[in-house]
Amino acid sequence: MTTYGTIPTELPQQSLSLIVQAREFLGSGLGSRRKWEEMINIRALNLPPNVNEAVGRIRTNIVFFKTNYVIVVLFLLLLTLFFHPTSLVIIVVIMIAWFLQYFLRDNPLSIYGFVIDRNMIITVLTLFTIAVFFLTDVMSNIMSGITFGLTVVLAHGFFRTTDDLFVGDEKDINASQC
Repeated sequence: MTTYGTIPTELPQQSLSLIVQAREFLGSGLGSRRKWEEMINIRALNLPPNVNEAVGRIRTNIVFFKTNYVIVVLFLLLLTLFFHPTSLVIIVVIMIAWFLQYFLRDNPLSIYGFVIDRNMIITVLTLFTIAVFFLTDVMSNIMSGITFGLTVVLAHGFFRTTDDLFVGDEKDINASQC
């Protein structure tokens, strides 16, 4: 009995290990996230007295709220891309192409009997991604979203006092200031 066109019920072992590794990596990163109430504490916002205090606040807050800041920047990037649906569609198509290359391809690509090396596919996908990003307005939309997110992060780091941030990250904060 032939099974052409059937969808396998199980993922290949390599894909499963990649998914498990990605889940563990994301879980460990999101596990270091601080409480949003602690980050958005209105009573802890005020102007720094001088430039040195402002720079120290920004450094300390970046170390302390780094995972929260990454989430904020990515959320604002996604929000800016929602206002440019063409860019969002282009990014989704490119993501699908990369996803198909890495997770759903077990055998080498063969076109008219010629086997195409995996490195060649990655090179073509990389060049295609760079060309699409620079020849369309996708890159400017991504850069404006990241700039907007970084501006929000720097403003928060500037205004958020660091007097109540001492929950065991002294070694991380001291290492970043050296």
